[in-house]
Amino acid sequence: MSAAEPPGDGDHQLLVLVDPLARRSDGESVRIAKDVLSAGADAKICFADGPEEFARALARRGSRRPVVVGDDRALLRAVTQLHRERELTGSTLALIPVGAPRSLGLAHALGVPRGAVAAARTALDGTPRRLDLLVDDSDGVVLADLRVPAPAPDGGPHPTGVTAVWDTCRTLITSLVRPAPAPPAPSAPAGSHRLRVEADGVLLTDLDRPVTGLAMAPRGDGGPADVVIHTVSGETVTTRAKAVTVSGPDFRYRADIQSAGPVRTRTWTVRTSAWGLVLPAPPEE
Repeated sequence: MSAAEPPGDGDHQLLVLVDPLARRSDGESVRIAKDVLSAGADAKICFADGPEEFARALARRGSRRPVVVGDDRALLRAVTQLHRERELTGSTLALIPVGAPRSLGLAHALGVPRGAVAAARTALDGTPRRLDLLVDDSDGVVLADLRVPAPAPDGGPHPTGVTAVWDTCRTLITSLVRPAPAPPAPSAPAGSHRLRVEADGVLLTDLDRPVTGLAMAPRGDGGPADVVIHTVSGETVTTRAKAVTVSGPDFRYRADIQSAGPVRTRTWTVRTSAWGLVLPAPPEE
């Protein structure tokens, strides 16, 4: 990791963390952002060679405000680290979105300006806003969007030929030497889950009511999150809740841009005003 600390003419003290992928994907935008920030602040520029150096630089930021130059994954990496260090509440981040357009959807959904110049000026002169997020029981964070999508159909090939014969023989021998297992619970229809979903202790749907998807998102107003469940029968269940627990057979979920699982149970809880992001100042009335 290399670092430079030119004098700035502003009152800000910034730690500018340049994600390595940003340098490779759009070095010109990185240079522009660095120049704008250095001209307006006492900016320490850190070019991290990988996630470990990125994390070490963030941990050693001192009193400097972190500015992340990178895509959605770089932002999530910074928020997750600060959360796990239990320093997220007292921190405020800024983001200069640099990367492929498809990797910046979260940044733009949060209100970060498009373009290196506009985002850098916002990092210098914008307004810190406290935002809600979701925290799960494995210490993961969700900034904007949680989904339990419908499972993909099993497209794996069926055994054929010798393999099929051997599997048949093995099943027959096994059945002769031990009792047959209890019949399995009925499986969910294709493209659906059998899940139990509780919101603030209230049962919304149980295993006998398969669902095709679930979504949960913090509203950002300090209140409960929006929860939407689609059932296999075509019904849509909506509510607002501070905590949602999903349990049942193994399921996967998507937290912002990251896929996780399979898990048997997971609880997500709203943390209000849990993190700070510098955004454009609201227009004057």
